[in-house]
Amino acid sequence: MKWFKEQGWDVHVAASGTLDLPFTDQKFDIPIKRSPFDIQNIKAFKELKRIIDQNQYEIIHCHTPLGGVLARLAAKQARKTGTKVIYTAHGFHFCKGAPITNWLVYYPIERYLSRFTDSLITINSEDYQLAKSHRFQAKQIEHVHGVGVDTERFKPHTEARKVEERIKLGYGTDDFLLFYAAEFNRNKNQQLLIRSLAQVKDELPQARLLLAGEGVLMEECKALARTLNVEERVEFLGFRKDIDQLLPICDLAVASSLREGLPVNIMEAMACGLPVVASENRGHFELIEPNRNGYLVNAVDIHLFSNYLVDMYQSKELLNKLGKGSIEVINKYSLQQTSYELSVIYSRYMEDQNEAKSQYHRAYL
Repeated sequence: MKWFKEQGWDVHVAASGTLDLPFTDQKFDIPIKRSPFDIQNIKAFKELKRIIDQNQYEIIHCHTPLGGVLARLAAKQARKTGTKVIYTAHGFHFCKGAPITNWLVYYPIERYLSRFTDSLITINSEDYQLAKSHRFQAKQIEHVHGVGVDTERFKPHTEARKVEERIKLGYGTDDFLLFYAAEFNRNKNQQLLIRSLAQVKDELPQARLLLAGEGVLMEECKALARTLNVEERVEFLGFRKDIDQLLPICDLAVASSLREGLPVNIMEAMACGLPVVASENRGHFELIEPNRNGYLVNAVDIHLFSNYLVDMYQSKELLNKLGKGSIEVINKYSLQQTSYELSVIYSRYMEDQNEAKSQYHRAYL
């Protein structure tokens, strides 16, 4: 949005909620619900169509599976008069290892709607290759390195500051801190992390697992920690706004999700110089290069996951080597780089506009 304002465009945003957004000329509160069966989405579709038809946008950029469905259907008529529609797929629900129901439901929808898409942006290589090989009918299929991570905000502490900040937050200099920020749900699979820690708790006496986030399975995970006698070693931090302060004091990022598009939480950890031990999925495959910045493990292999934790704990040299690898790998995912990649795509459609028509442009995001 900042980039569009810098180019002199008028920026409107439609999303659920009333949060104030920077670089926005107008915000529409549209009741888009996650569930495709929620009747509120009919109202959301009608409202989106009214706004699009009324404002005659030159570019519409939509996100999320349901937002992408509603916006592209609502913009069908507008495209006939020159509006360009861009859709970013933040990880197709159909992918290798996904349930067959996901392929039966989401695949035909995405493939059908691709014909109403001028630019389909994917954020990982697997989705890009899938869209190309399955001949999605978008006019352009692009690969951008995610939404970008702010490497000025997320960056390593010096050793002295790391010690200082640890003490402030009540952690010891010898503590071995593992970090994961995610909603507590079936997909994020925090149980793997708790079980892995429990399996090697005697070998890792200083290890502490910090879990940031909320969700329906938090209490279940707390109960599991108690059952496995690691409740004193697992901290449930709840919703946090200071992730950029927590990550740099930690030693290792861990991730246990079953599915990911391109996980921002892992990119932020890497930018802070943390190596990563993570479950195998397309998003983690994209970010983690084994023996360079971390290790990948099958999501049910508690034994191997635990072994990697022990390896990291026992070797400061390995920890430092893989941490440096994270910083090297994350460069192409920086906010600066991804903003450039998006600007190339946007500029293509800006050039298509007839400047004689108007010097006043509108983008709808």
